[in-house]
Amino acid sequence: MSEHNDNTVTSTPVASGGGQREPGSTPREFDIVVYGASGFVGTLLAEYLAANAPEGVTIALGGRSREKLERVRDGLGDRAAQWPIVVADSFDRDALDSLAARTRVVATTVGPYARFGRELAGACADAGTDYVDLTGEVLFARESIDDNHKRAESTGARIVHSCGFDSVPSDLAVHLLHGAASADEQGELTDTTMLVSSLRGGISGGTIDSLRTQVVEGASDRTARRLMLDPYALSPERAREPDLGRELDMQIARGDAIGPGVQGTAAPFVMASYNTRVVRRSNALLDWAYGREFRYREVMSVGSSRWLSPVLAGVVSAGLGGLVAGLAARPTRALLDRVLPSPGDGPSEKTRQRGRFTIDTYTVTTTGARYVARFGAQGDPGYQATAVMLGESALGLALDRDALPAVAGVLTPATALGDVLVERLRARGFDISVRRL
Repeated sequence: MSEHNDNTVTSTPVASGGGQREPGSTPREFDIVVYGASGFVGTLLAEYLAANAPEGVTIALGGRSREKLERVRDGLGDRAAQWPIVVADSFDRDALDSLAARTRVVATTVGPYARFGRELAGACADAGTDYVDLTGEVLFARESIDDNHKRAESTGARIVHSCGFDSVPSDLAVHLLHGAASADEQGELTDTTMLVSSLRGGISGGTIDSLRTQVVEGASDRTARRLMLDPYALSPERAREPDLGRELDMQIARGDAIGPGVQGTAAPFVMASYNTRVVRRSNALLDWAYGREFRYREVMSVGSSRWLSPVLAGVVSAGLGGLVAGLAARPTRALLDRVLPSPGDGPSEKTRQRGRFTIDTYTVTTTGARYVARFGAQGDPGYQATAVMLGESALGLALDRDALPAVAGVLTPATALGDVLVERLRARGFDISVRRL
């Protein structure tokens, strides 16, 4: 692993396109390439764009199998009937360089990204092509920062990792809290907690495979394990991060320590060990605009009972620890592989449609003011809602360039898209708001 030495985000001319424009006016052949469109989430993304992309947006389907991509296209309806097919294997750098040079934006769903994403992210950084993905992998994100940030800054590419349920709700909620506190002149953010108030959805084999990849590498490599345990693992300049004492991402929290009116005891949130690092990177990329005393954690509700919720929180915490330990050891990993979803599997359409999530993020500022941001949506969070978040991230990069922050490099949803993505998701029915308590 190389040293954490990329700089904070600075205003950088973006080389890969002009300003806000009418669809189709780009000098490149495509506005968006959906890479991995024949996979489970890739097909959901292609379906979303076929139904919701504005007229005139040029979209292509990418992946390694023309036959599979053509089958997906055949099921997308008339609007997608003429979408081009771009064949490129994840390990064929020449083919990926060609793909990146033909499009303004690549949206990829092909994971685990540590295995299949390195070359594509690098190709986009070199070509000045914007890139969005769904990674929740600390090691891959760190490697991409080290390999691609400087190159992307020089070419004007925005390399934006984690544009789905990992980590859009987390990152945008804190972005909104910071904006509200700043507008009210209430100082910087301090203790901030994201509470998953309600969650209903399924899990796919791809998610499990990404977790497995990280756990195995962490178990076998001491340097990787140390990086995964660092709360500032994705920081642009690790030495400049504040010393706030020990920060534990996977923790149990009492409701009264989260925010006013929150009852019960909350359990660790399964995605906290990744999302927290993305939010901290956003703060550092913005030159610690959220605050030098900004502390951030993520938990989830297991009920409001004073007596039962602490027990349930303990069970969840132990279960998450057991899953990680089980995946780390070869004998137990083989047993878990028999019962966990396989790559390519995912929740049924009924499950995806019935899913939902509501997230409330609480903060207190340096003046003592308290705020809460709400971020919620209908649809399975990891699939149905994620297809919307990824799709709107890609459309925002392709179509709203004048409204975006004038930055480039390896970015986060908040620093690359910010209010543009907030407004796009609101227009698609997401419940996104912030209020002072």
